[in-house]
Amino acid sequence: MRPWRWLRPLYMQVLVGMALGIALGVMAPDIGAAMKPLADGFIKLIRMMLAPVIFGTVALGIARMGSLKEVGRIGARALIYFEVVSTVALVVGLVVVNLVKPGAGMNIDVAALDAASIETYANVAKSESVTGFLLNIIPNAFLSAFVDGHMLQVILLALLVGMALTQMGARAEPLLDGFDRAMEVLFRIVGMIMRLAPLGAAAGIAFTVGAYGLDSLWSLGRLILALYLTTFVFVVVVLGGVLWWVGLPLHRFLLYFRDEILVTFATCSTETVLPRMMQKLEALGCEKSVVGMVLPAGYTFNADGTAIYLTMGAIFVAQATNTTLSLTDQLLILGVLLLTSKGSAGVAGAGFITLAATLSVVGHVPVVGLVLLLGVDRFLNEARAVTNLIGNAVATVAVAKWDGTLDLAQARSMVAVPAISQD
Repeated sequence: MRPWRWLRPLYMQVLVGMALGIALGVMAPDIGAAMKPLADGFIKLIRMMLAPVIFGTVALGIARMGSLKEVGRIGARALIYFEVVSTVALVVGLVVVNLVKPGAGMNIDVAALDAASIETYANVAKSESVTGFLLNIIPNAFLSAFVDGHMLQVILLALLVGMALTQMGARAEPLLDGFDRAMEVLFRIVGMIMRLAPLGAAAGIAFTVGAYGLDSLWSLGRLILALYLTTFVFVVVVLGGVLWWVGLPLHRFLLYFRDEILVTFATCSTETVLPRMMQKLEALGCEKSVVGMVLPAGYTFNADGTAIYLTMGAIFVAQATNTTLSLTDQLLILGVLLLTSKGSAGVAGAGFITLAATLSVVGHVPVVGLVLLLGVDRFLNEARAVTNLIGNAVATVAVAKWDGTLDLAQARSMVAVPAISQD
């Protein structure tokens, strides 16, 4: 037995990379903070592949269905699931933050806060509107969606192309065969990029620890602990309950996606693992068309971890600044978040912008209070990104089960395979 055999699985390499990144950030903070370009470079390499992978997967999935009724049925079921579960996540966050009260006793003077540090986020938030969000789904030109990497625009184009291919019938077969070969090439490129995941994870963790320091963890420790515990309970109780209905054990399900969870935790971005998630969900027994529609759409409409963070963050700022909120005020915040939370993307920082937009609309809670969250947002983002990832994996399996397109026997056999053998 070779001594380095234990390093062969990707998740072990990522764990080692994260440990080295933490050590570098603690012992040499300046060097750790300088590692950000490496982490950003890894994320950019993956993001470079997202538009063509999503386009090809969605278009192929719809074309292979052969019926536009199926497209509408799966889409409707996915949106119903997204709305119900993300609403539960918002309510869970609201309940916990009122019970734990992580901001109580901080007695922050709003006038003493420096608003300049959140000016960029506030300006972006002010420009957000429902009409603007809907119009932004339509690209200015066909190729601009791919150039800008706008996920919803790419999905729209893929839906249109997939429906057109469906209407062509047998004449579209040569095009579909070409699509299949092109997708194989794309996924091979993704596989090559993922070999850099340990380096990206190490750089991401080194930057977080080096730039923000472990001291910032203690300053807002109650909020960080509350968010991590809340997301843990949500995953175990709510998402675990959904998986129980599907017929899969939660712990085995999480082990199956352990590589992607670790990479997401280190990079704070669910986009870095989207192509691999699509492959592994198909291997799990989910219909290709369901994976192609549900998973990419879930990145925008089903951000469970971000939903928990948004309610907890809004009420935390109110508690810290001694802003009194009645039950009606809190329900108003919840109602606004039901809309604004659907626009949060799978990239780092999107949740912070959404929170700024929400507080601007509500008006009761001072937006400048978000300065309190800025120093630890990276640490908070780790929890919400991982929860978003798990939530969308569960959503895809649940919709496939609901639609009758999940091979449950295959799914059970895949998650039952020992962790080391899966690699």
